[in-house]
Amino acid sequence: MAEEEGDEKAAAVEETKRGLALFEEAFVKCSKGGGFFGGERIGYLDIALGSFLSWTRVVEIKRNVSLIDESATPNLFHWARRFAADDAVNSVFPGIDNHLRIADIVVAKNKASRQN
Repeated sequence: MAEEEGDEKAAAVEETKRGLALFEEAFVKCSKGGGFFGGERIGYLDIALGSFLSWTRVVEIKRNVSLIDESATPNLFHWARRFAADDAVNSVFPGIDNHLRIADIVVAKNKASRQN
């Protein structure tokens, strides 16, 4: 989804949202009403999936799309907010600005390689 335009972008967004809907269902089943996939505390699955949140946010910002939103995936939306706000996560995950800079570098390299 990083560089698609027009119809390709719309199709990629819809495909991604269908995948996120599956994560929404999985969260409801796994969390059993808790705030995280494993219940009340961050566990392995939260860390594994949470490691993608920054990159998901980069795509949302760079492509001007909403992927994890409160209306379509409310449980996943609130889980993402809780996960990102946790002190243990904040102490080891780099800020979004670092991810945005890396994304700019990757996009520039991809464009340069296509021109050669």
